[in-house]
Parts: sequence; C-alpha cells; structure tokens
Amino acid sequence: MNGRRVADVDDIAVLLAHTAGQQVRLEVRRGREDFSVVTVPVNAERDAALRYADWVHGRREVVEAAGDGRIGYLHLRAMGAGDIADFAREFYANVDREGLVIDVRRNRGGNIDSWVIEKLLRRAWSFWQPPHQAPYWNMQQTFRGHLVVLTDPLTYSDGETFAAGVKSLNLGPVIGQRTAGAGVWLSNNNTLVDRGLMRAAQTGQFGADGRWLIEGTGVGPDIVVDNLPHATWRGEDAQLQRGIAELQRRLAEQPVVQPPAAPIRPRGEAADDAYRID
Repeated sequence: MNGRRVADVDDIAVLLAHTAGQQVRLEVRRGREDFSVVTVPVNAERDAALRYADWVHGRREVVEAAGDGRIGYLHLRAMGAGDIADFAREFYANVDREGLVIDVRRNRGGNIDSWVIEKLLRRAWSFWQPPHQAPYWNMQQTFRGHLVVLTDPLTYSDGETFAAGVKSLNLGPVIGQRTAGAGVWLSNNNTLVDRGLMRAAQTGQFGADGRWLIEGTGVGPDIVVDNLPHATWRGEDAQLQRGIAELQRRLAEQPVVQPPAAPIRPRGEAADDAYRID
C-alpha cells in the first residue's frame, strides 16, 4: 500500500491513517496474477454512512421479496430535521402499500415524533372518481394499510416516544425488544457564566392517566423478539421476519380493499339515501 507491505504492520489501518480523500495505490496479488489499482479511502463518518445505507437497502430488499410488493419498509435513523425529510421521501413512496414496517431500531432521538404520528393518524373517509381513471381517496396521501414498528434496546429518546405513541393510539403492534428508557428530554437552555453549557434532562412526559412514561423503563414491545448474536452475524433478522409475518397475517385476516362505487343514478332521477349525508 503506497509502497509499504501490509505484512510489515500489525494493522492495515496504520497504513490508511490520514489518507481519507487522497489517492492510495494498492499493489495486489490475486492467485498468480499481480496488478495495481488506485483508490480513494473515505473517512470514518462516510464509512458509517455507507454501511448504514447498505443495511437499510438490505432490509428493504428482504421486505420487498417476502411481501411480493405489498409491504413497504422505512427506517428512521433519528428524529431530527434531516430525518423528517427522509421519512417524507420513504413514507410517500410506500403510501399505497397494504402493509408497512417502520423500523426505529438504534434510533438516536430528536423531536419529530408528533409529525410522524400525525401522518399515520390520517384516515381516508371518501374516494374521488375521475372519468376513466382509478379512484383515489380523501384525505389524499393517506396510508390505509397495516403497520408494525420495530424497536430494540438502542431505540432512544424520541424514537421511544414515537413507539409509545404508536402503542397508545393503537396504530399497530411494536415488535422487538424493550427500548432504552431515556424518556426525559434534554435542553440546551442551561448556559453558564463562562458561556459553557450544562445540557440537562429536564422535560418528562406523562400519559393521560397521569403515569410517567418511558424514563427508566422504556417501551415494552407487544411482541417480544430477540435478534440473537450468531444469527445476526449470519445476516438473519428475526425481528424483521416477525414483523413481515405479522403483517402477512393481518392482511390475510383484514385485506385492504378498494370499495366499489355505487352506480351513477340515471339523469332526472331524484337522489336516494345513497347520495345523501344527513
């Protein structure tokens, strides 16, 4: 690597130190063939982003294959300004699906839970029928299908609030493991005389019955599923598979159907009760 043998160092990372964004020449032997290649290493942040994108893409492919196109998947990495944009992109791309997996495992928190839940609470109550076109529903862009949410012990802060809201509002089952239990929100308002900052957890949350939520206990799943270490190392995801199975069961028991429209009444005929809303 850049003229140095990798066998001469304890860790190849030593030869990659301070090379992010710079050209690195690799002399490679594969079998009996020798060749060279020039590559550009990425920094740790970019490496993490690439690994995360690959992980999400892999989950999405599993859901697409198992659900035969009827079930969608989206992952919320955190609950910040950029994450609501990610949610909007992925949610509206899946709004016509019959089932949806919302994955908040390893969610880092933030404060957009109410925006996300607001979209999930929308309900279709009527359908518009353009001439010679398929009908579409009102409220537009409403998800009409079945929903599951995946959590794990690293689901944190506002990711937990989102999961708690899904449970409280009966939007769908939470599947996986109990969340972190970090429910008291932090504040940046506690500035010090030296212009430092004492970031403190100071805003707790309680339910309509007065009970304090999340802090210290987390959000318990409706269906407990553990991703065992060796199975995870093999690329398996028991929590995701259980979420898919739950959606398939619900779709079999409660299909998401397009209701047929009543016949258009003949011209000149008085409206009957089918056309009246009293």
